[in-house]
Amino acid sequence: MLAIMTIIGASLLVFFAIRLAPGDVVEVSLGEAGRLSPEQVQEVKHDLGLDEPVYKQYLTWIGSAATGDLGNSLWTGRPVRDQLTARWALTAQIAFAAIAISLLVAIPIGVISALKQNTPLDYVLRLLNVLGQAMPNFWIAILIWTLPAIWWGWTPPLGYKTLAEDPAKNLQQILIPAGVLGVALAATTMRLTRSSLLEVLREDYVRTAWAKGLPLRIVVVRHALRNALMPLVTIMGVQFAALLGGTVIIEQVFALPGLGRLTLDAILNRDYTQLQANMLVFSVVIVLLNLVVDLTYPIIDPRIRYS
Repeated sequence: MLAIMTIIGASLLVFFAIRLAPGDVVEVSLGEAGRLSPEQVQEVKHDLGLDEPVYKQYLTWIGSAATGDLGNSLWTGRPVRDQLTARWALTAQIAFAAIAISLLVAIPIGVISALKQNTPLDYVLRLLNVLGQAMPNFWIAILIWTLPAIWWGWTPPLGYKTLAEDPAKNLQQILIPAGVLGVALAATTMRLTRSSLLEVLREDYVRTAWAKGLPLRIVVVRHALRNALMPLVTIMGVQFAALLGGTVIIEQVFALPGLGRLTLDAILNRDYTQLQANMLVFSVVIVLLNLVVDLTYPIIDPRIRYS
């Protein structure tokens, strides 16, 4: 029930917030260019249903969306569902690749930093962590575009290819933006892994495992790390929301035709229908992912039970 209310709240926020921006799709595409008279502009708005009260527009849209009809784009006239179907796979690839890169980098570094607490290696790793959190994703992406081109004459490959069309080129196009997005995620994950593991290592059952003479790998992996993963799993749901927002900029920088770029184009063109559908999809994905995170708690820690 909370998930349903959250999705409805997100749809309300997006629906009304975009209408606070000056201009609409008709004025952006035609009115500002002076190609239509004010009377003609009002006639086009009437045909698109933009002259109706805002609350009536919302009820019409959310009622259709509940039946699976997301409407047609106000900018292109094509079905919104077709645009989402064509672009979701790319954004999903980037998002999951970024999370995978983040975990593969952050968890080992966080464990090493915790085991080497207050040593020179720990200080170096923590410094790198702060740098990773401080550097904006778009700045790193621009550096990747410009510096290799200046120094070695190399730029990331252009012209998107799907995994089925050209696996090698697809991986080249996906791994670079995923790595950029994964930097900030890895920094946050590494810091949380370190602090959580340090807390667990001070527990009585871990000291008992050390006293029994168990090897380091058994103590850390089997006894300490599993319990330290609880906060990490929680924050992954929050990170996924930030990740979807980050793809909007990253896809624009790397010229990738994903949902992020589609969303940015919808904002610039005041394409209400497309933007509402995109944000509704983002909201549903984030809410469902957080629900899955909640349901995985008993798997990680058997002491947790849901009735």
